Amino acid sequence: MDGLRIAVVSVHGCPLARLGEKDAGGMNVCIRELGRELGRRDLHVDVFTRWHDPQLAQVEELGPNARVIHLPVGDANESKEQLYPHLPQFLDHLLQFAENHDLSYQLIQSHYWLSGQVASWLRHQWRIPHVAMFHTLGEVKQRARSGEKEPPIRIETEKRVVASADCIIAATAHEKSQLTRLYEARPQKVAIIPCGVDLNRFRPLNKAEARQKLGLTNSKILLFVGRIEPFKGLDLLIETMAQIEDKCGLHLIIVGGDAHQDEIKRLRLLAQELGVAARVTFGGAVDHEKLPLYYNAADVCMIPSYHESFGMVALEALACGVPVIASRVGGLQDIVRDGETGYLIPWHCPEPFAERLELLIGNDTLRRNFSRAARASVEKFNWPVIADSILKRYSSLIEYGQTNALAFAANS
Repeated sequence: MDGLRIAVVSVHGCPLARLGEKDAGGMNVCIRELGRELGRRDLHVDVFTRWHDPQLAQVEELGPNARVIHLPVGDANESKEQLYPHLPQFLDHLLQFAENHDLSYQLIQSHYWLSGQVASWLRHQWRIPHVAMFHTLGEVKQRARSGEKEPPIRIETEKRVVASADCIIAATAHEKSQLTRLYEARPQKVAIIPCGVDLNRFRPLNKAEARQKLGLTNSKILLFVGRIEPFKGLDLLIETMAQIEDKCGLHLIIVGGDAHQDEIKRLRLLAQELGVAARVTFGGAVDHEKLPLYYNAADVCMIPSYHESFGMVALEALACGVPVIASRVGGLQDIVRDGETGYLIPWHCPEPFAERLELLIGNDTLRRNFSRAARASVEKFNWPVIADSILKRYSSLIEYGQTNALAFAANS
């Protein structure tokens, strides 16, 4: 596999984007870390994404043998929901860049349904294998939360990509089941390979020192990390805070989002109405390198999502030795060990979250036991291990494609 070139298509998810801002989350981390790991194995990785920041160059280094290529598509302020009409333009710019730089690729990896559509076109034109990762599925998302409605074009496109891709990588067995049941994916085409975590960056640190560096003085701290959108269940988390009496200085820090977002304004108003505004801090988006300080400053990480296809935040928190209280949904069920490294809550209402939180916050011994078990539970998710599994899948697809090409040539 040495020297092979992989085209990674991530239309809206730039691996250099600041996490926690709109449309930037765990998928961006996955693309960045996987690209760097594959580059260290002497593959050449080109990540094609749209130009979202005028301060970035068209080509930015991601790591050894890995780079990000920004394509001028649509308006930089457009959300991912507005990008579908721009996909043909994205494809044209990508093809033009490859032609201008005399680039050829042996495999395409796509992330999310928008990228899957572009990769399907590329697969047809370049006649090379396409590996798809969806990260979230429209049909699953709208079934998980009442009132959630995904555009029909998304689900239609996902079905086409599932049918045409040479391989689909699912983060969990649960996701594979959803792909086969809701999208009629052939089981033998779906490989279960989880996302990973950087265990060197996310590791236990001294809690007092972490709090001092962040200027935090609260005695008990809850942490939420992620995009600020209704699907993440932050209203449930604020309602949970209202269920708990302020006896121990319990404070919630929300990392992610932009202060001007309508959803943050709605959540601030909710906190005021419930009388907990003084105990909730909206910290905004932070650099990924600084996240370990926030995790280590926290006593508990909260993930009240209505669905998570994987759960990168849970992985990072546990790697830092921080217990997690999360919804019993999606990939979180494969990461959080209920009663051992945290708690999984099967109901989306504040009372059971508050009950488990009071138990964990009020019992230092229990919390320390969870913390000790947390780090060991995620060591199998180390990025080099995950990259090896991905690379094996790439190798088999490329070898299969080359064999078929030779057979075709011999019979022509």
